[in-house]
Amino acid sequence: MFSPSYTRVRILPTILLTVAALALAGCSEEKAETVEVVRPVKTVEIAKADDTRILDYSGSVRARTEMNLGFRINGKITERLVDIGQRVKSGELLARIDAADYELSVRSAKASLDAAERQVETAELVRNRAEQLFSKDVAPKSQLEQAVLSYNQAIATRDSARSTLDQARNQVSYADLTSDQNGIVTAVSAEVGQVVGSGTPVVTVAVDGEKEVLIAVPEMDIAQFKPGKAVKAGFWSDAALTLQGKVREVAGSADPQSRTFAVRVSLPNDPNVLLGMTARIEATAANAQQAVSIPLSALAEKDSQPIVWTVDRARETVHARPVTVGDFTGDGVRISDGLKPGDLVVSAGTQFMTEGLKVKIDAPAEQQSASADDMQGNAQRLR
Repeated sequence: MFSPSYTRVRILPTILLTVAALALAGCSEEKAETVEVVRPVKTVEIAKADDTRILDYSGSVRARTEMNLGFRINGKITERLVDIGQRVKSGELLARIDAADYELSVRSAKASLDAAERQVETAELVRNRAEQLFSKDVAPKSQLEQAVLSYNQAIATRDSARSTLDQARNQVSYADLTSDQNGIVTAVSAEVGQVVGSGTPVVTVAVDGEKEVLIAVPEMDIAQFKPGKAVKAGFWSDAALTLQGKVREVAGSADPQSRTFAVRVSLPNDPNVLLGMTARIEATAANAQQAVSIPLSALAEKDSQPIVWTVDRARETVHARPVTVGDFTGDGVRISDGLKPGDLVVSAGTQFMTEGLKVKIDAPAEQQSASADDMQGNAQRLR
């Protein structure tokens, strides 16, 4: 018979071999399971790029015509009869300056005119007397010519004095600042007691009638704005209010500081549009380069080169594809080269992708449009 110790010695190697075999089988099964893992992914489908894009600029509503009114003479302001926001009519008095000195000039000019009138009367008597003497051959012709010349000079002096009086009276009338047209006061630049020079703006009046929106357009887009181009105007104060405008004027040179061009857009008459409102001008422009838009999460990088992971529909595998980035938008990125309509792109989890990785599309792919509206904030969100 065998002893118990001998039996344990023979059984122990058998147990060890069995455990080792089971461990190797478990590792093989684990490796097999690792190879067979299929990663679910979210994707977007690239749609056809639009041929146009939207240009969107903000500006303020203003009157087409604004008058910066000032006195035509120098003086001290004694009255200001209007305030900002007040409506005025044509011929209405806006402000007045001290006209005392100009009234004295009128008196002086009137006295000069009276003296000139008397001089004309005297010269006329002398001329008439010289004509009588010359007709009777009592006085020489030179005396008559001298009398006629003195009379003509007196006439010229009288006419000059009359013009001086008219000018002095005009100066007095210029002491009153009046509105030339109906409108609304938008600015007051001087106060009572202030001494102003001729031409210095005192009151600004926005003339009633057509309104416009002034926008600043950078040089990269200014070629898209031509006089007569139809645009759409929206207003921040009323999202439901939309008007069809038209480009009226484009500046011939850029502003030296902002390097932008001033563009004026005419608006149809609407009582809901008030001066100073913030407006948004939308215009369409042709795309110089066809580009598609993808979510920012779909963009990856490999060897310092931007890439996206595209899905092979037939084999259900992913592959890296180099792309050229056009620019970035508020909710995505525009790709100018590397993608075409119909491509299926991984939109999330790109950091887990490897070349040829087996994937599973667990939901219908979203279609990513390259339209201008999508690039301005209406892109479809990932599921």
